[in-house]
Amino acid sequence: MKGKLLRTFEKSHYVVELDDSSTGKSVTLTGWVHRKREHGGVIFITFRDSTGIVQVAGHRSEVSSSTFETMHQVTLESSIRVTGKVVVDKRAPTGIELHVSSFEVVSLADPEWPLEKDAGDAFLYDKRHLYLRSPSQTAIMQIKAEISRAAHKHLDSEGFTEIFPPILVSASVEGGATLFPLKYFGGTAYLSQSAQLYEEAAICGLEKVYLIAPSFRAEKHRTRRHLTEFWHLEAELTFATHDDIMGVEERLVRAICKHIKDKCKRQLTLLDVKIKVPRLPFKRITYDEAIEMAVQLGFKVSWGEDFGREVERAISQQFKEPFFIKGYPTIARSFYHLPDPDRPEVTLSSDLIAPSGFGELTSGGQRIHDSDQLMERIKEQALDPSSYSWYLELREFGLPPHAGFGMGLERILVWLLDLKHIREACLFPRTPSRIRP
Repeated sequence: MKGKLLRTFEKSHYVVELDDSSTGKSVTLTGWVHRKREHGGVIFITFRDSTGIVQVAGHRSEVSSSTFETMHQVTLESSIRVTGKVVVDKRAPTGIELHVSSFEVVSLADPEWPLEKDAGDAFLYDKRHLYLRSPSQTAIMQIKAEISRAAHKHLDSEGFTEIFPPILVSASVEGGATLFPLKYFGGTAYLSQSAQLYEEAAICGLEKVYLIAPSFRAEKHRTRRHLTEFWHLEAELTFATHDDIMGVEERLVRAICKHIKDKCKRQLTLLDVKIKVPRLPFKRITYDEAIEMAVQLGFKVSWGEDFGREVERAISQQFKEPFFIKGYPTIARSFYHLPDPDRPEVTLSSDLIAPSGFGELTSGGQRIHDSDQLMERIKEQALDPSSYSWYLELREFGLPPHAGFGMGLERILVWLLDLKHIREACLFPRTPSRIRP
């Protein structure tokens, strides 16, 4: 049986629009065969579209023999167009059912659907192109889209302008060891680790800027929290201090949480997740206080170290809401972080930490705006000043104090939904061991 080319693919409703008020109406849906079973003279199909599922019933006594035979032969994941009457049936998965009057196959699927209920994680990621049809994966991707929408809405409301930076770059932002090099017309270019340097150039015209773009890190981490490619939300604002940027971060995170709680009720119910909207302001502790806390928890941590995953997790477990750790040592931060004038061994920087053992959500701080001080830091970290000539030149022409931060969309999605691995937050995840599909 081949799917025939229909003259129209019009539908009257999405599944999410069907409820008790639709009872008695004739509706037309387009979507896929999610499940199927036959009982006596009735064929039951769990119909799926992007908004949910509904049970479709074809009664032998109510439809033509050709329609019943088409329903009998249709395979799982075939795309279909179905018309029928909405009836209330509390035995159906959603409490309503569609009694078929017309059933058309748009594209017939191979009968050997490869995804079984007990399929392992590795196999599911090998078949990610098919696994994305799962209602749970659909819900995760829809929530990720809403995180992006919430971020745009909130930052726009605070007067930020979205910018669109290059992905091909000539120098490191976060350390040369994690750059992906590529051939570039006889020379070498790199995939962007961060657009921060370009944001700093843009703020002298636009004052407040942000972006959501892919970033790349050639890190060999094999943890549930790391990717080699991720979607990076970054923001930068001028005439700003470290305190100012922490305020932007906490307001943004709270706005995202509230938006997801309000706008994604159906998806959250499907995933059995409840969102707690954090209170403002978020608590702030110093790096020194965090070190003391880690020692009290039994960890051996030396001052000047960046926190490892287990230490950060243990500290995070002491809190019930997001909090900042501020004042990281200068030796543990990138060259652009501004040392505290009152205590140069630490920077005016911070990480926003999610509670209950999750860990870092964002990282940000005040940037160096003096060219001599920046040059000193570049040399301290054994970087090539010529690679940053244009970045240094910004400081020679009226660049005021400014601050910014970065946040991975996948990271906040994992936290909000309590996903077991960051791969679940990606359409097609990229890790040191995975580049396909």
